Amino acid sequence: MMFPLHTRRQLIQSMAALAVLAAPGWAAAQVAVGQAAPAFSLVAADGKTVSLESLRGKTVVLEWTNHDCPFVRKHYDAGNMQAQQKEAAATGAVWLQVISSAPGKQGFVDGATANALNTKRNAVPAATLLDPSGKVGQQYGAKTTPHMYVINAQGTLVYQGGIDSIASARADDIGKAEQHVRVALAELGAGKPVTKTVSKPYGCSVKYADS
Repeated sequence: MMFPLHTRRQLIQSMAALAVLAAPGWAAAQVAVGQAAPAFSLVAADGKTVSLESLRGKTVVLEWTNHDCPFVRKHYDAGNMQAQQKEAAATGAVWLQVISSAPGKQGFVDGATANALNTKRNAVPAATLLDPSGKVGQQYGAKTTPHMYVINAQGTLVYQGGIDSIASARADDIGKAEQHVRVALAELGAGKPVTKTVSKPYGCSVKYADS
C-alpha cells in the first residue's frame, strides 16, 4: 500500500523518534537529578567563553540543538522554542543552546552560521555554545536534539529530558503536550520543588564524532 508523501514523511519521522526513545540506556546519562551539574566552559558563537560556574546564582536551561533535525524545526518553525527562551529570560533564567554536532556531521556549524540561524528564526538564547568535540554533550549524556536540562541557582540539576511530553515532529502536537521545561521553570520561579524531574528525551540523535 502506498501512502501520500506527507504521510510517509510523518511515518519516517515517527519511526526515527521511536528508534531514539527505544535506544538502550537512554536514561544512563552521566548526570543525575539532585546532583551538581557538571562544570563546563565553552566558546560561544560570538567568540566569548561561557562557563557554568560564572552563572551560579541563576537558573540555567541547556538546549541541545541541531538546526537540520525535524524535531528541532518543529519547535522553531512553530515559534515554541523562541517563546520559551523569551519567557525564561524574562524571569532572569539563562537559556543556552548547545551544539555538539561534530565537523562533517549534520547540524555542525561555525559561530557565524549559528548566529545567522538564530537571527533568521528570531531565536533569543542567551548564548549558543559550540561543542564540536562532544565533550560536554557526553558529560551530560545528551542523546537527542532537542534534549533539555534545567539547573537551579545552586548549580544542581533539577530536570532532564524532553521539552514536552509528545514525541513527534508535528507542530500541532505542541499545544496538546505537557510542557516539561516550562513547568519546571515556573515551579522554580515560585520557590517550589520541580515535580517532574526526568522524562524520556526525543528527537534526532546527537551527531557526535563517533556516531
